[in-house]
Amino acid sequence: MIAIPQSMHFDAALPLQSGASLRDYDLSFETYGILNASNTNAVLVCHALNASHHVAGVYAGQDKSEGWWDNMIGPGKPLDTNKFFVIGVNNLGSCFGSTGPMHINPDTGRVYGADFPVVTVEDWVNAQARLLDALGIDTLAAVMGGSLGGMQALSWTLQYPHRVRHAVVIASAPNLTAENIAFNEVARRAIQTDPDFHGGHFYQHGTVPKRGLRIARMIGHITYLSDDVMNEKFGRQLISAGKGDVERDYFFSTLEAEFQIESYLRYQGDKFAEYFDANTYLLITRALDYFDPARRYGGNLSLALARSSAKFLLVSFTTDWRFSPKRSREIVKALLDNKRNVSYAEINALHGHDAFLLDDPRYTSVISSYFDGVEVQP
Repeated sequence: MIAIPQSMHFDAALPLQSGASLRDYDLSFETYGILNASNTNAVLVCHALNASHHVAGVYAGQDKSEGWWDNMIGPGKPLDTNKFFVIGVNNLGSCFGSTGPMHINPDTGRVYGADFPVVTVEDWVNAQARLLDALGIDTLAAVMGGSLGGMQALSWTLQYPHRVRHAVVIASAPNLTAENIAFNEVARRAIQTDPDFHGGHFYQHGTVPKRGLRIARMIGHITYLSDDVMNEKFGRQLISAGKGDVERDYFFSTLEAEFQIESYLRYQGDKFAEYFDANTYLLITRALDYFDPARRYGGNLSLALARSSAKFLLVSFTTDWRFSPKRSREIVKALLDNKRNVSYAEINALHGHDAFLLDDPRYTSVISSYFDGVEVQP
């Protein structure tokens, strides 16, 4: 399946929850499949922290350009593009095409940098709704997302309950725990204290806070994997183990990576720092922190979800300690309190939070079966 990047410009200002607004902005997106005559087969896929609108397929002439959920979306796959018209949207503030900190502020003529306004999950949903309006889509057959994308899917059912028939929320939560907020803060401080950050205006200094980005990614990556997976994949293996050049068990180096897990994390950090924007990382992790639909209801999630009318599928993974099954069950209970139609699957998977991106026959079967039951008009 060949993916074709698209972009849409919006002149009208988008009011943000912070009280600020954003005008003259662009949204990057991709579509897969064909919108039917009744415009009833559209499925919006919302992305997580470091992903984008490139959800599935490959770019023409680029063999290794698969979308981040290519195993899930496409002809004959769990979210079958022979049946559904799938839309992937890059969120505002991202660094993959939609207007973000690296773009020009129309009010000043200078790059936004740290002056890009704070955005929330609710702001992203409002921007996505504008895109759907422009595409002529009034009602979504479903909205789907994992992790932060799952929060957007949940928020869709509260902000636009009349526009969503089904919501698929995977490896997500109704809000972040204090521990999760703490991980995000440590990662942000790593970026903000990098001498090359320059208060978020590093573009005009010709620098990139790569040291901070590397550490932020290493911290995040640890939380995405389970202890079992790290032990199975790396254990306590030394980098030079098995090479025949080890005369003692340890070299006692304080500077160089000696264990394979250290080398792996450094590799992931280096790779991330080459393509991800530091201000985007700050913005998106803040959006994660702020999301809490129950906040205005005294912390009562059941009251918060009373507005929803969609049918739900929630999926969690047993070894996901960042967005544990307990958090998904909180959403399930709140929906059942409101007598909503809810299906829930808890998958016994080894891969931690990253399991929502990987192939698992039980997981893909659940998704496939659910979408088989989503009816669309001709």
